[in-house]
Amino acid sequence: MDLENFESGKLMDFITEYGLKIIGAILIWIIGSWIIKNILKATRKMMAKSNYDESLQKFLLNLFSWGLKILLIITLLGTLGVPTTSFAAIIAAAGLAVGMALQGSLGNFAGGVLIMIFKPFKIGDLIEAQGEIGVVKEIEIFTTKLTGLSNKEIIIPNGALSNGNIINYTTEGTRRVDLVFGVSYDSDIKKTKEVIMNVLTSHPKVLDTPAPAVTVLELADSSVNFATRPWCKTEDYWTVYFDVTENVKEALDAAGIEIPYPHQVEIHKNA
Repeated sequence: MDLENFESGKLMDFITEYGLKIIGAILIWIIGSWIIKNILKATRKMMAKSNYDESLQKFLLNLFSWGLKILLIITLLGTLGVPTTSFAAIIAAAGLAVGMALQGSLGNFAGGVLIMIFKPFKIGDLIEAQGEIGVVKEIEIFTTKLTGLSNKEIIIPNGALSNGNIINYTTEGTRRVDLVFGVSYDSDIKKTKEVIMNVLTSHPKVLDTPAPAVTVLELADSSVNFATRPWCKTEDYWTVYFDVTENVKEALDAAGIEIPYPHQVEIHKNA
């Protein structure tokens, strides 16, 4: 009889000690899952309002979800009396090992996150970065793809892209075209400026505001060089660049203003 009482007592102690822990763990799992669900829901809405890239939203939400679930599991194990110090140390060591193995990839991922958050450029922008110029075609987690001016595809790792200088030609909506034309020293400066300015003001894609400018840039060895600065919409840059270059040459020729060029003089020696 005493044995039965002893066993009944041990059973009651076991139920009292571990039953309450199991019930507590179940409650923590239910409440924790509900909290995680609502946190992710709120985070998703916040990202949607902030216009985060869709691929970045999915990746960050998955990463955030797994992190919260791992934290919940560690809390459950601690509630059940399982030592969590060694478990956390194993996770930290594994994370360190993976991080070192994927150092370059993680750098590119971090760069992609920064680009998508701060948005120094968007798809369709003309940018210059890492020695390349092109229109942004795709912004991915690890790389950014550009379409070069000669229609070649350029792939730049986001790590290098986010750590370097980025020139965005599209942001302001307008660009200044920088051209230089040289005329001979015999040419009249005022007339030359007038001829070049007429070319600029008559071009349909040159903007009135900001106003175009023609100024003497330098007195070079064999020419007087004029800085020519028309403004245009970003998408009209190359049209204005090539048209103005051609039209100024024709206008200077028509006005009798010489553009100096090297001359070859033949010297005949008597035999």
